[in-house]
Order: sequence, then C-alpha cells, then structure tokens
Amino acid sequence: CEQKDKMSVSRLTWVLALATLTAAFGSSFQYGYNVSVVNSPSQFMQQFYNATYTERYNRPIEGNYLTLLWSLSVSMFPLGGFFGSLMVAPLVNRLGRKGTLLFNNIFSIVPAIMMGVSEIAKSYEIIIVARLIVGICAGLSSNVVPMYLGEIAPKNLRGALGIVPQLFITVGILCAQVLGIRNILGNSTGWTLMLGLTSIPAVIELLLLPFFPESPRYMLIQKGDEKKATEALQRLRGWDDVDTELLEMRQEDQSEKAEGHLTVLSLLSQRSLRWQLISIVIMNMGQQLSGVNAIYYYADSIYASAGVRENDIQYVTVGTGAVNVFMTITAVFIVEAAGRRLLLLCGFGICCGACVLLTVALTLQATVAWMPYVSIACVIIYVIGHAIGPSPIPYVVATEMFRQTARPAAFMVAGSVHWLSNFTVGLIFPFLEVGLGPYSFIIFAFICLVTLIYIWMVVPETKKKTFLEVFQMFAKRNKVEINLGHSNLRLKELKETPEDAVKVTTF
Repeated sequence: CEQKDKMSVSRLTWVLALATLTAAFGSSFQYGYNVSVVNSPSQFMQQFYNATYTERYNRPIEGNYLTLLWSLSVSMFPLGGFFGSLMVAPLVNRLGRKGTLLFNNIFSIVPAIMMGVSEIAKSYEIIIVARLIVGICAGLSSNVVPMYLGEIAPKNLRGALGIVPQLFITVGILCAQVLGIRNILGNSTGWTLMLGLTSIPAVIELLLLPFFPESPRYMLIQKGDEKKATEALQRLRGWDDVDTELLEMRQEDQSEKAEGHLTVLSLLSQRSLRWQLISIVIMNMGQQLSGVNAIYYYADSIYASAGVRENDIQYVTVGTGAVNVFMTITAVFIVEAAGRRLLLLCGFGICCGACVLLTVALTLQATVAWMPYVSIACVIIYVIGHAIGPSPIPYVVATEMFRQTARPAAFMVAGSVHWLSNFTVGLIFPFLEVGLGPYSFIIFAFICLVTLIYIWMVVPETKKKTFLEVFQMFAKRNKVEINLGHSNLRLKELKETPEDAVKVTTF
C-alpha cells in the first residue's frame, strides 16, 4: 500500500525539476525563439539581401525575387521541422531520449554560427540553409522533449511537466519579440547577433544535461538494463523504493513483446493503436490548421487598423506574447486538476468563437468606430484559448496514448503532421488573405469546431493513468482484447487482471 501511495503521489524532486528545465530551455526555448526571431528584423534582413545582390550583380534585386528569397528564409524553418520529425524514431531508439537531445544541439550551434557570420560573408544563401538546419533542430526537439519528460515524470506530474516544453516555446517567442525591439537588436546592426543567440541554450544544454538520468523506461524496456533503470528512477524520485514503478514497467515490457519493435508502417497496421493514431493526427492538424500562425501574422495589421502607432505595434506584440506565456503557465498548474480533455475542449471552443467574432469585427472595422478594439480583444482571446489547450496538450496526450515501443514511431507521425500543417498554413494563408480577406478566419473556426467535436466524441481523459491503463481505455474502441502475457507479475494500478499476450489484428 505504501509503495502504491508513493507511486501515485510522487513529488517534484530537484533532479526531476532541473532535468525538466534543462531539457526544455536547451531545446524547446530554441524552437520558440527561431519561430519569431526573423519577424522584427525582417526589413533590415531584406535590405541586406538587396545590398548583397546589388554588390554582386551591379543592379538592385527585383521585387519578386526578393519576395521569393524572403519566403524561402521563412518557410525553410517548418520544412526543416518536417525533416527533423522524420529523424525522431531512428535517433531516439538508437541514442535514447537524452542522447538525442544532446546530439540535436549540432543542428542549433552550426546554423547559429552560419547566421551570425552571414553579413560578414555577404551571403543570404547561408541564412536560408541555416534556417533549414535550425528547423531540423526544432523538429527533433518538439517531439523528443515531451517524450523524455513524459517518461521521466511520475503519472501525477506527467501533465504539468508535459506542458513545460510548450511554456518554454512561448518564452522563446517572447524573448525574440523583446530582443527584436528596434532599440535593442531589431535594427540594422544587431540582427545578425540576434540570429546567432540561439546557440546559447544549446551550449548550456550540452554542458548540463549529461549530469541527469536517461529515461528509465528506455533503459529498462528498450535496452534491458534494469540496474541503470533502477538507479535513474531512484535519482528522479528521491527514494530507494521504486519497486512499484519498476513492476509497472516490466508489465508494460511483457505486454509489448508480442508486438516487437514498431516502425511507422507497422504502427499503421496495428489495430490496437488505430484510434490513438487517428487522435494524434487530428489533434496535431487541429493545432496548426486552427490558424494560430495566421492570427500572429494578421495581428500587426489589426493593431495598425485599431489606431496603434507603427512604432508602438512592436510593444503590443510583446504584450500579446506575454499573455501567451502567462496562460501557458496557468495551464501547467491546472492541467492535473482540470484534465487534458477539458482543456482541449475549452481551448478549441474559445478559438472557434474568437475566429467567428474576429471575422465580424474585421468586416465591420471600417464602418464602426470602436470595432478595431474588438478585433484586438479577439486576437488576445484567441491567444488565451490556444495557450491553455491546443498548443500544449496534444504533446502530453500523445505521450500518454502510446506505450514504449510504439511511442517513437507515433511521435514521428505526429511531428510530421504538425510541421506539414504548419508549412501549409504559412504557404496558403497569404493567398486566403487576398482571396477571402477576413472571411478566411471562418475556415479556421470550422477546423476548430471539427477538432472539438472529435475530441468530445473520441478522446478520453488520461490524467493520472498509467500507460497501460490508457491502453485499456482504447481497447474497446479498437475492438481488441487486452492481455498482458503469462506472468506472475501483477500491476496493482490496473483494475483488471488480464492473462495472455496482447491479441491484435491488422488494421
């Protein structure tokens, strides 16, 4: 009973807290920082592109070619993110979760140096290539950090720690917005330093993360090293008696032996994982296609139309970023009490309503004097809604829906969907803006509504559940029998006591 109580109410130890902060700052912060870092200094970077082209060819760059070069500079980041997602499964299976995060810093430090010296080298091509490479870093970190934290956290803290990566993404965005203020680094002399600063978190992670444990689940289930798994678990929990958690891991290990190592193709054919896979695809598509990047893209023009002076828009943008950080912090503290499902439903519901109201406000903006202020309120409300649910929760739920051998392939699928959707919105939204104007947000409202309905009908609450309990919850919908292998091991947390190996059929 005492063992069970320890497992269910494990505390946040210094080792667990510092491992979480190191991984999130070293990797997730970089993702957020590089999302936003090119926004503020964009005009000075384009001036550099033009000056470099003129010096090479003795004529100014054509407008369309400059637009193409700048579009490549921006869009290479999500494209690199997609390639990074494709590398998740092979790297985490070979190097481990912590090992992959350490290796990933290559994709941060190298492009940081490239972008930092681009002006000296008089090459805008370096920036474009560097954005692709740093996108690979973001693609890996956006998937591996939630996986690592989800596996080292006890089940009663898994939701809160699972949101920490998203918190550091929002902090990274905010830091880039602050540094991008004209009087700081968002000017003609400071933009190269601003781009190169992304290497600092990477160096800190390289120095500190080796002192923290690898995922105990990876060490026990995938490497078969029970001694190292036990030692890692004891350090993370702060006590020696970790038998109950080890027992649950061994039970999970036995339940997976019949399935073996799952590749993406074999994951797609597993009937026992059918609805989990559909769910993470829908949630990641909903997260990106809900229009969050378009809202940020549209924000400056909304603020301008509301009468905010051009020089002051940068400060209002920073304020919006601060709201995003504050609401993500709020989500960290309420996720274990409110649950994942409720936050997802509330978040997508708020975003849906904000998009509808924003459409109305933008349509009437020219005719009703106070309507621009409604537009600003809609942007802030949308940011609040996205920050409490759609932004942070899908990664938490993805970690909890899959067991150890399936998790790398699942994150590879989820990450690919995430980055392709991100790339699609960035590519298509400018055309939607021209063709539909404010009515483009109706499309985003519809996507939010469809995602909300799916979550309401399909996605169960996973808070404070073991990975095997979540697997059981999906068993009925997947129409499989949950059997955990011939064994004398009894997982005390399970309400049922299955007897045989998992019986699954192909998709």
